[in-house]
Amino acid sequence: MTPEMWDRLSPFRDKAIAQGIPADDVERWLATARPCATLTRDGDGPVVGRFGGPLLLPADTPDPAHPFVASIDLAALPADMTDLPLPPDGQLLLFAFPEDDGDDETMGSVVYIPVGTAVAERDKHAWNSFDWDDYEAMFAEFPQGPLRATANVSLPHHKSVIQPGMPWGGPHPGHPRSEELVAVWESTRADIAPEGPLQIGGYADEEAIDTDPVANAVSRAVKAAEADRGDGPVSGDVSDWVLLADWVAGMDVQGWESATVHWVIQREDLAARRFDRAFTSVFWNP
Repeated sequence: MTPEMWDRLSPFRDKAIAQGIPADDVERWLATARPCATLTRDGDGPVVGRFGGPLLLPADTPDPAHPFVASIDLAALPADMTDLPLPPDGQLLLFAFPEDDGDDETMGSVVYIPVGTAVAERDKHAWNSFDWDDYEAMFAEFPQGPLRATANVSLPHHKSVIQPGMPWGGPHPGHPRSEELVAVWESTRADIAPEGPLQIGGYADEEAIDTDPVANAVSRAVKAAEADRGDGPVSGDVSDWVLLADWVAGMDVQGWESATVHWVIQREDLAARRFDRAFTSVFWNP
C-alpha cells in the first residue's frame, strides 16, 4: 500500500469516526486494506489484457471445460498494483461459467502460459460439447475488448463473524462492528475505489455480503477434494488462500445480472505457479 492509497481511504476513516466508531477500531480495520488492480474497457490506464479475443493455448493443454473470459499480460500489469506474487511475465487466461449449479465442482479454471511458449488457436466453443443453444447465446454476450488497469484499494465487503483460530484483524476480519464498517465502506467506495468488471487481487465482492466469498469458495474446494475431484492437498484454512480475480459477469451478460465469479488459489500454489490448482466459485441469484 502506497501513501497515496492510504490518503484515498481518508473519507472512509472520517465518516466511520463521525458515526461514532472508535478510532482504534477504524484503524485496525483499515490495516486490512489491500491493493488491487481494477480492469475496465475504458479509462487512461495501461492495457494489460483483454476480454475475449482468440483462444491461444499450448499444444499439450487440454481444451478448457468452461468458456474463455479474459487474458492478462502479466508483463504489462504493474507489479505494485497488487500484493500477489504473480509471475513477472507470461499470459494468465481465465475461464468460467457464470452460473452456480449448487454442487462443489469448480466452475472455471486458470491457465498460465510462460513467455516464449508456442501456442496455437483453439475453438472457443469446445467447452459446449452438447451444443446448448441457450448457453451459446450466453457466451455470445461475454464482453470483448482491451482491458486497462487502474491501481485501486480494497477493504473487506463482508459482515463476517470471527472465524475459529483467526483474530478479527486477520485476512478475513470479523469484528463486533463489522456491519457498521462495511456499511461505511459501501457508502464511500464509489468515490474512493470505483469498481470495474474485472479485479485482480484484493477482497472478493458479490451481491450478498454477509459472508466472505473466498471462505465460501474454500469450503467448496475442500468438499471437491474430499470427493477426489482435486489434485493434491487442499487446506480448509481460509488464511492459506487468496483471491486471484473477481469478475462481475452481471455487468455484461444479460440474464446473469447478479452473477459474480471468484477465482481463488492457495498461497503456496500461487507462489509455485500451480495455477491449474485454482478453484472457481460463482455467486448467482437468478
